[in-house]
Amino acid sequence: MPRIQYFVAASLDGFIATAKDDLTWLLEFDGFEGGKESYESFMDGVGCIVMGGGTFTWLMEHEPGNWPYSGTPCYIFTHHEFTAPPGADVTFVRGPVDEFIPDFMADAGSKNVWVVGGGNLAAQFAAAGRLDDIILSVIPVVLGDGKRLLPVEGPTPPLELTASRTLGRGIVELRYSFGSPERSGP
Repeated sequence: MPRIQYFVAASLDGFIATAKDDLTWLLEFDGFEGGKESYESFMDGVGCIVMGGGTFTWLMEHEPGNWPYSGTPCYIFTHHEFTAPPGADVTFVRGPVDEFIPDFMADAGSKNVWVVGGGNLAAQFAAAGRLDDIILSVIPVVLGDGKRLLPVEGPTPPLELTASRTLGRGIVELRYSFGSPERSGP
């Protein structure tokens, strides 16, 4: 069964972006040893992508004319009116995340669903009991404030560390599971 995974990078103090959605601090680490291989291995297992409107807007502003997820169905949670990039398999949706889980799972097939971002969207999956894994690259930078990794209302159940490894430039990749692979939701 497909798993819903939050594959993300965050600063040492738990932020995925500055308060103004600046990722310059993260982009300084492009090309670190093991990063490309980790991403490609992860993407081999992705059959459907889900992201928030802020992440979509950032991509459109910073990657004009380049849709990085060609060939993979993508859902964008937004309250704004957007146009899909040419040739992209993009569906714009509104509402609770659990309302669309059957669509995500159907599109993922035998692969997984990637919650690209942001943290607020991933927190909605966690609150609905539908986030299975967090795959976190901890970047050795302290931001002080910004957009939180997973802004949940209260503590999560204990997560299980399923893997960890050190990558280049002091980056540590941690894989946590919210539950067993057999978990099917709430």
